[in-house]
Amino acid sequence: MELGFVGFGRMGGNMVKRLLGRGHKIAVYARKREVRAEAAALGATPAESIEDLAGKLTPPRVLWLMIPAGPPVDETLKELMPLLAPQDIIVDGGNSNYKDSIRRAKAAQARQISYIDAGTSGGIWGLQVGYCLMVGGEVAAVRRVEPAFRDLAPEGGYLHAGPSGAGHFVKMIHNGIEYGMLQAYAEGFAILHEAPFKLDLRAISALWNRGSVVRSWLLELAERAFANDPDLRSLRGYVEDSGEGRWTVQEAIDRNIPAPVITLSLLQRLRSRQEENFGDKVIAALRQQFGGHAVRET
Repeated sequence: MELGFVGFGRMGGNMVKRLLGRGHKIAVYARKREVRAEAAALGATPAESIEDLAGKLTPPRVLWLMIPAGPPVDETLKELMPLLAPQDIIVDGGNSNYKDSIRRAKAAQARQISYIDAGTSGGIWGLQVGYCLMVGGEVAAVRRVEPAFRDLAPEGGYLHAGPSGAGHFVKMIHNGIEYGMLQAYAEGFAILHEAPFKLDLRAISALWNRGSVVRSWLLELAERAFANDPDLRSLRGYVEDSGEGRWTVQEAIDRNIPAPVITLSLLQRLRSRQEENFGDKVIAALRQQFGGHAVRET
């Protein structure tokens, strides 16, 4: 099928490559000329502007956004919507908040345009093994884009989760769970690293993926990381968050659902960004004050 892509970054670029390799016709708009040239070299049709992109597609059109969540999506839609016509479809494959997706779908529906939210997981490995796609939107619109969804995903890796917003809601919770899993592995390996034995963390990662109840793809990636750098000396323990962990925690609070593991894993990410945590200083000072406990001075 024919699609127009806005965004050709790490995710969007590999998605375009996978679709081109499966016979789809793709036009791409990216701000940088060299990025458009890269897309053209792969067989995509480059567009110099969003207006140019819309003009290169045959109506009814499908335009797929792979851009950062929040204002960038709204700014792109402000430019894109006047160029579209009834029966056109917009797919947001980024990590947008599901409430924003519901709002945008209603605005698009007023123009008889369909808006699909497609939560996408797979990272840099998606090109090779496929992307897990969690899709929300109208049934008819989703079915029109289904050939692309099925070619992007591995077998069984695509689901129409429900109406507008459902795809990004499922992806949000997916990433919240990911936070907790990563934190559990991190804490376990930290304890192993400080054990009274010289343990091979790469070997342990490999071992746990053979029959263990904690086996996972994350352990495969841990094995690769420890093979390259056994003590991870080349890395700082600074961990960003994409926003979806925060949204998951807020959703849990709003719905009175206890989610302590995900919540604490999010807070630990915030902790990782501080060279020295003032709160830890407060605890040390108070322990010294009430118990005479030793402190380490700078």
